[in-house]
Amino acid sequence: MTIAWPGDGCGDRREGAITGAAGRALAAPDDRILIERAQAGDREAFEALVHRYDRDVLRIALNILHRPEDARDVYQESFLKIYKNLPRFRFECSFYTWIYRVVTNVCLDQLRRRNSRPEDQAPEPALRSRGDTSTGDFFDRQQERGAASDPERRLMGLEIGRRISTALDQLTPRERIVFEMKHYQGLKLRAIGEVLGTTEETVKNSLFRATRKMRTQLEGLL
Repeated sequence: MTIAWPGDGCGDRREGAITGAAGRALAAPDDRILIERAQAGDREAFEALVHRYDRDVLRIALNILHRPEDARDVYQESFLKIYKNLPRFRFECSFYTWIYRVVTNVCLDQLRRRNSRPEDQAPEPALRSRGDTSTGDFFDRQQERGAASDPERRLMGLEIGRRISTALDQLTPRERIVFEMKHYQGLKLRAIGEVLGTTEETVKNSLFRATRKMRTQLEGLL
């Protein structure tokens, strides 16, 4: 089940209400031309929109889910939903704001499925052996090299990461997505409410519960 939204799903009608918080500029001037052509059935115009926003969609999914395999699934499902619901878009907010809400709803569904079928969760990546730099990006390798000279620091970092991951898994899907959007994406409570189609007060309550659970799980580390 997804979060329902009224009309075309823009939430706040002021242009850029979400995009400003997410650090994204307003839609390019020719977005409207591409959108109108895509709404009329022009496949090439829709493909151009996909190429324009595909990195944003994947980035949002990765920021929320922290699992590349889940993010890829969300990427595919999100663009299917964007394609099916594009005729409902009425230019009452930026296209990115509308996309952001679609992707967030799909991520929330993914978190619900993850919680309902824990046996289907992807295993945590195995720790790489010392000196193995065949996987991971440049920044991961630099962090590993820096920690290699301090084994105690390295072990503490791994333990903190494991505890945080376990603590996040204890949250409900809504609590987790609110916590992620607030602390990892830096969105204001009002903006989160607009994305989730709820009130700022409801978001505040969800964040309070999530923070309390996280503090309990991370007791001794904070």
